[in-house]
Amino acid sequence: MVIQMIIDGGADLPQSMIDKHQLKVVPLNIHFGEEQYKTGVTMDLPTFYKKLEETDIWPSSSSPSPQDFYEKYKEVDTAQPILVLALTQGLSSTYNSARIGRDMLLEEEPDREIAVLNTKTASCGIALLVDEAARKIEETSDFSSIVAHMEKRIEQTTTLFVLKTLENVIRGGRLDRVKGTIAKTLNIKLLMKATDDEGSIDVTEKVRGNKKAIRRFIEQIGEYAHQFENKVIALSHSNDEAYGKKILQMIKEKYPFKDSIFTETGPLISTYAGDGGLVIAFFRDDQDR
Repeated sequence: MVIQMIIDGGADLPQSMIDKHQLKVVPLNIHFGEEQYKTGVTMDLPTFYKKLEETDIWPSSSSPSPQDFYEKYKEVDTAQPILVLALTQGLSSTYNSARIGRDMLLEEEPDREIAVLNTKTASCGIALLVDEAARKIEETSDFSSIVAHMEKRIEQTTTLFVLKTLENVIRGGRLDRVKGTIAKTLNIKLLMKATDDEGSIDVTEKVRGNKKAIRRFIEQIGEYAHQFENKVIALSHSNDEAYGKKILQMIKEKYPFKDSIFTETGPLISTYAGDGGLVIAFFRDDQDR
């Protein structure tokens, strides 16, 4: 039995991974004033960054509609179960749209198998979960056991963020301009984490200087996990591939992860992360839960 995975524009995955697992993607909406674009459809990353440079209008985003999800579900053969890994409910109404779209489908086709999961993560965190789901799908064709496994994995996912610049969170209104200006003057860097309960993003530490921030960013991995030989580390970078690769190499030298996923943040995360922003995601040890 072939299971169809569906993600949304809040997920950041290498194109090779999307192709390998034949993922379907429901795009998010990016707005520059009155202009609206769909991530990965009418706006790719180069276009997004070019637009940022050319306009004084700060972009905003909105979730896909239930109809967007419904139409994507309808593309899937009726015999195929559908697993939806939705952007965290703590950042977006995307998960709710996916659920409403599912209900619309089930009204017409009540025998369809479809599970919509709130991943409580974003960006490369969803790439990590896609990788895990693909592994589980290879092991079994029992849809309910796959869903149960992924629900457990979501609760074990740790997603950490570090910002190299505060300019974007200040411009986007996520950080008070006065406090942000003071923080910039003092060279303060923000360390953040997706919360375990809602998957919202909280500031966990404020560190002075980029080198110290990166050191703490990497140290934190060892505070959440201790066994790495069977784990995958996922990292996404915001518009700085060389920097992202350098930090990933530092992580792999310190922790013996089995494998890694490397990708770039899409327009949603890049809007606030700014150049050099990083996201990492990995699974905590079972005994740490």
